[in-house]
Amino acid sequence: MKIEDLDDLTDVKSDQRIVDYSVSRYVVTVDAKRALVGAGARILFYPTLLYNVCRNKMQAEFRWWDEIDQFLLLGAVPFPKDVPRLKQLGVGGVITLNEPFETLVPTSLYRAHDIDHLVIPTRDYLFAPSFIDIDRAVNFIHRNASSCKTTYVHCKAGRGRSTTIVLCYLVEYKHMTPASALEYVRSRRPRVLLAPSQWKVIHEYRHWRLASTATPSPSVDAVLITKADLEGYNSPSHGGKELALAPQVAKASPMMAKLSCLFASLKVSGYTPINVKLTEAPAC
Repeated sequence: MKIEDLDDLTDVKSDQRIVDYSVSRYVVTVDAKRALVGAGARILFYPTLLYNVCRNKMQAEFRWWDEIDQFLLLGAVPFPKDVPRLKQLGVGGVITLNEPFETLVPTSLYRAHDIDHLVIPTRDYLFAPSFIDIDRAVNFIHRNASSCKTTYVHCKAGRGRSTTIVLCYLVEYKHMTPASALEYVRSRRPRVLLAPSQWKVIHEYRHWRLASTATPSPSVDAVLITKADLEGYNSPSHGGKELALAPQVAKASPMMAKLSCLFASLKVSGYTPINVKLTEAPAC
């Protein structure tokens, strides 16, 4: 028997080592992928930025930013010279999805123009913000819109990372489905393009918000049980003892409250009657 137990324990430990090894290998793979993509993003940042600037100068339809909603702009990374213009457009908040090497405007410059700045560094191309960061950004947009302030959401090109935030905002506060939100944003900014991980996180964020805001269904009416209801079952008579109703822990319907009061006034058979003076129950 002991040998069998040891064998079983050995098998469990062996399986655990296999699981730990698989998880570790997955983490290493993801980290390597992030490092590789990060290196590529650094190399391609300025060439692709120059490409976008040239297209913006030569093609009128290649706008640097687009209005998505009355108080929401989606676009590419702004330059310092763009800050006064954004302020003229009523921008009161900027959400930056860029990593530090991609950011061209410091927070201090935004503050100098009375613009709030929310920074959520997110790696380009294949990655998306976390649920917590998405929620921060979505609520940031909503607070500004409630104060009639426009929010400018941007990444490098205004296609993937920033579009993820905008779609989540439309899903959360405009009650759109992810598909209808994407269709709407494409009608305003045709060149948006989501990576599979970004499209997936939009759906997951929607389910996460639905689960976190779900409330339990109202409970049914409960019978109110007081101390007097249980007195006769615990001990024989205690003459002259005065009792008061126990505090009400659940709100019962008037009918249930009357039944409870009626039950409290009955004498329990098999025991000597108790001289009890009950405080009047409000529900009766």
